[in-house]
Amino acid sequence: MKMEKQKGFTLIELVVVIALLGILAAFAIPRFASLEREARSATTQGLSGSVRSAAAMAHGLFLATGVSPVNMEGNNIAITNGYPDADDIADTLADSTGFAVSTAAGTTTFAKTGTTGTCEVVYVEAIVNNPPTITIDTTGC
Repeated sequence: MKMEKQKGFTLIELVVVIALLGILAAFAIPRFASLEREARSATTQGLSGSVRSAAAMAHGLFLATGVSPVNMEGNNIAITNGYPDADDIADTLADSTGFAVSTAAGTTTFAKTGTTGTCEVVYVEAIVNNPPTITIDTTGC
């Protein structure tokens, strides 16, 4: 009888490979899970920069033209103390997708959707001789 050489992997080789993949996954999954929080935080920080820039551009446009409201890309932006008022700050942004926008009593809040904690940018309109206050809270991202 002639012996044929078999091809393939032994059971032990397969078990070793599966064990190694399990060990690698145990280290990789926690790293990828924390990236989600960091991404939400970075998105919120990016929106904060956009709000600051939009307020500064509207302020510059107001100083250049001397009229209120100013027109920014087809949107009339009401000016309060030289800066966009809270009702119109969201209209100065090209895109605020992923954020729920709410306005009350001179304050606009951009809250990141899909979070259970506080992950937001808050715009408080300008008071006399002071620029608007823009704060960011990423503790709950």
